[in-house]
Amino acid sequence: MSGISHLRSSGQRVARNNERHLRVGSVREPEFLPRRRMTSQLNVPLSNLRAVVILLVVAFHSVLPYLASQPAQPFAFDATPYRWIAFPIIDRERWFGFDLFCAWQDISLMTLMFFLAGLFAPISLARKGPLAYLFERGWRIGLPFVLAVATLSPLAYYASYRLTAADPSLIAFWRHWRALPMWPSGPQWFLWQLFVLSMLAAALYGLAPRWRDRLSDLVGQLSDRSLTFFAALVGLSVLAYVPLAMAFTPWDWTYLGPFSFQLCRPLQYLLYFFVAFAIGSDGSARSLLRLDGPLARNWLAWLAAATICFCIWGGLTSLTLPDWNASPVSDRLAAALAFPVACATGVLAYLAVTLRLLRMRHRLLDSLAANAYGIYLVHYVFVLWLQYALIGTTLSAYAKVFVVFAAALALSWAASASGKTFGRTAARALVRGPATVQHKGAIADQTP
Repeated sequence: MSGISHLRSSGQRVARNNERHLRVGSVREPEFLPRRRMTSQLNVPLSNLRAVVILLVVAFHSVLPYLASQPAQPFAFDATPYRWIAFPIIDRERWFGFDLFCAWQDISLMTLMFFLAGLFAPISLARKGPLAYLFERGWRIGLPFVLAVATLSPLAYYASYRLTAADPSLIAFWRHWRALPMWPSGPQWFLWQLFVLSMLAAALYGLAPRWRDRLSDLVGQLSDRSLTFFAALVGLSVLAYVPLAMAFTPWDWTYLGPFSFQLCRPLQYLLYFFVAFAIGSDGSARSLLRLDGPLARNWLAWLAAATICFCIWGGLTSLTLPDWNASPVSDRLAAALAFPVACATGVLAYLAVTLRLLRMRHRLLDSLAANAYGIYLVHYVFVLWLQYALIGTTLSAYAKVFVVFAAALALSWAASASGKTFGRTAARALVRGPATVQHKGAIADQTP
């Protein structure tokens, strides 16, 4: 029996070595094959999460004028530090509940978006190869960023300018816009940062496959140990976030032309992108994100933990307001240390709830997920002009938010669907044949 066991274990080692040789060795095609594909079962909840995320993005921007913490008057267009870039419209109707909603999303929503983008990057790289992947990213992310920043951003912010302008004409706006020391991009900042991370992912995939495999192996070892994974994620996040938050505050942004980023978070987003990249490289069959995994089984516990950690972060952060730099160093450090914990529990709670409760396909969710990228590109124009149009009305804050959210979502959704239809028609006319139809399970190609 010992001889048979020895032969079996030897065979298993040889099989593993052959598999790794195919991944990093001399045969070119398998070099880019992921070890385990994302299963179609996992595609459904993650596609539904994509739909939920775009709903949250539109809702987040819809409620900003109605935060109780907003000043009484709109921010002047020409006055530094140009707070109108983040809060373009200020309304007299307020509700504190919107502050709590925005604070929750500010902690975890954008980090979750970078995580989802990183999760599916290995699949796209495996199918296309690094060079074709980069070309596709440039076409799908780089070009839309340029077009949106050049046209949609000024169109959206014109509504903000009119709130405080002595001369609200379009010519006067353009003169003031060109005099700004930056070119505000609005929510499109996400696109250029994602493109940079995509370039790094392609470089890692093509130039350092052994490092990629080591990261994947490391994450795979934690597939059944969600608490260990959480502790490691928080520890790395502390290193990525806390020094920058202490140096630059958690709130400040910097601008270089159309490129903007929050000074304390670039490394935070990079971390979550590549943690997800490692999970995606390992596949879903044994990953932390499998439908019978520890996240899905303990979704209520993760949701409760996220709520508690959010409250702790909120309480500690309130000690640093209204002036972060004037608050005691101990309060600033405590608030900065609370953020990585709140962010990690928030992201994992979103994933856990999705894996447990959003397993079924629905026609509306499928359509929303398929149009999520288009909605993201255009929704800000509709949101800001609807908010501007409602300023003089007597509606309550809740009613205004409902009108803005519902109308902006419907208009953005329709614009995205129309744009996709036009694009398919144009492609069919160019190639004189049927346009390529994407399989509904290919969630990876739907990510921006």
